[in-house]
Amino acid sequence: MPDVPDTPEASTGAPAAAPAGERAADTGRGGTPWSRLPTWARRTVVFAVLIAIWQAYASLSGVSRFVFVGPADVAEAFARGWANGDIAVATATTMRLLLTGMGIGIALTVVLTVAATTTKIGDDVLTLLTSMINPLPSVAVLPLAILWFGLTDSALVFVTANAVLWPMTVNVSMGFRTVPATITMVGRNLGLRGWRLTRDVLMPAALPHAIAGLKTGWAFGWRTIIAAELVFGVAGAHGGLGFFINNSRYFARIPDVFAGLVTIAVIGIAFDLVFGWVERRTVGRWGMKEGAAI
Repeated sequence: MPDVPDTPEASTGAPAAAPAGERAADTGRGGTPWSRLPTWARRTVVFAVLIAIWQAYASLSGVSRFVFVGPADVAEAFARGWANGDIAVATATTMRLLLTGMGIGIALTVVLTVAATTTKIGDDVLTLLTSMINPLPSVAVLPLAILWFGLTDSALVFVTANAVLWPMTVNVSMGFRTVPATITMVGRNLGLRGWRLTRDVLMPAALPHAIAGLKTGWAFGWRTIIAAELVFGVAGAHGGLGFFINNSRYFARIPDVFAGLVTIAVIGIAFDLVFGWVERRTVGRWGMKEGAAI
């Protein structure tokens, strides 16, 4: 008589439960009908539902059009603003100021983090500055910027650069500190010191933190430039998106206010997609995803 294996299947007549990992995989493969839809389809449905709720509230709640409008009115104002150039000019002004501030912030980030990595005094200076200035809301320095630079674009660029600088510096310096000691020692054994060690070893190893810092710096800078424009108004020939929104509010053009907000949201989504693409082409492709900052 053949031996009967001492297994759960033999003793109970039922198949043994699959391991937890296999059960999770099976659930992921099967899932719900919603989870089996492509990502773009799920998000399109969610977006459509939100638009329907928005339109229903605007049409059925009886809310005054002087304080709230539906998506149809906003879409019309959005198309009109881009067609006549009002939103396009405001967007170009804001993006020019933001990118200038980000460029200055990135340059200062490189200088500060390299100095902190290669010298002890640089590390002490960076630690002290980030402890003091990073928690400070960037728009809080706008009054000082106006006193120092006057009612010019330079004041907005200064505030934006300050907003971008410290989150990026914190992330990049953390990336340098968390580079495995083995990699650093290999670089030193190859004769790399100072700037060459930073450029050829530390910067590539800290890439996930650098990209995370760039995303965080962009988010801080984007919010700061819009808030500063709301407070600051217009400098030079044209105002930015913040000024466009505030000016539309002043003249009770509520659809234009919403159109400005939609423009801000669309630009935010576009930049998020760009950063995601860069991350997939670099950090994800090179197997460095787990090293990214949270």
